[in-house]
Amino acid sequence: MTQPYRGRFAPSPTGPLHAGSLVAALASWLDARVHGGQWLVRIEDVDRPRCVPGVDEQILGQLAACGLLPDEPPQWQSRRDASYQQALDQLVGHGLAYPCACSRKDIEMALRALGRERPRHAELVYPGTCRGGLHGKPPRAWRLRVAPGVVPWTDRRLGEQRQDVEQEVGDFVLKRADGLFAYQLAVVVDDAAQGITHVVRGEDLADNTPRQLLLQRALGLPQPIYLHTPLVLGANGEKLSKQNGAPALELDAPQAALAAAAAVLGLPVDGGGTVAEVLSRAVAAWGSRWR
Repeated sequence: MTQPYRGRFAPSPTGPLHAGSLVAALASWLDARVHGGQWLVRIEDVDRPRCVPGVDEQILGQLAACGLLPDEPPQWQSRRDASYQQALDQLVGHGLAYPCACSRKDIEMALRALGRERPRHAELVYPGTCRGGLHGKPPRAWRLRVAPGVVPWTDRRLGEQRQDVEQEVGDFVLKRADGLFAYQLAVVVDDAAQGITHVVRGEDLADNTPRQLLLQRALGLPQPIYLHTPLVLGANGEKLSKQNGAPALELDAPQAALAAAAAVLGLPVDGGGTVAEVLSRAVAAWGSRWR
């Protein structure tokens, strides 16, 4: 028996929704509606220092103005530390996670000593310094012990994908030096806890997927089906984001904002009429393309 469809939109409250985040919200909502499923909203505020007070409720208000209402009450990651710790303890108990004493500077120095410079905009590939123990140093973070080998996966839009996580990322952080849990662990635990079967999100998160697949396998959790949507680019050609000053959505006319988001998704949706009418046309267009 096929498991009932459950999708989600998971914004970080570091700023209000902008044109790019509405694309991901709309796509995930449309996919749930086309498949007769449920659509949830999760506030991903696990990175507390970056979150702006009150923005979570602002985001929920923006979604409501666009007619994007979750089928269950929203969930906040900041309230779920006990679940993340339980998952980390499970990984540690199976020898799949270990403490790390390295600072960012330590990692950069270790890579330099190995003759490996970090490419611009790329992540620091952890060289496994603490895999064999801390040698008297105090632990700072916890990392997943990544096995060698390529992680393959299939995206509904991007097709066949693959990444050698060990070589391109290394043993990645599960719990940070400041005591906060990392996004990768939190999202995997939450997707499983909420029974998420389909993840529809922005293409900028596609390279996170192999890490999440590894964690799902390590924790014995089910693997959702993934679809990564096109990005909205700013004037400088880079992804439109809160970090590069993307303006908040203007929702005096949410129909126009929804039609613009649909256009990014390749859906020819007219912005006339009510919000409900625009969404109805968008559902029909999405269904003809992604059912």
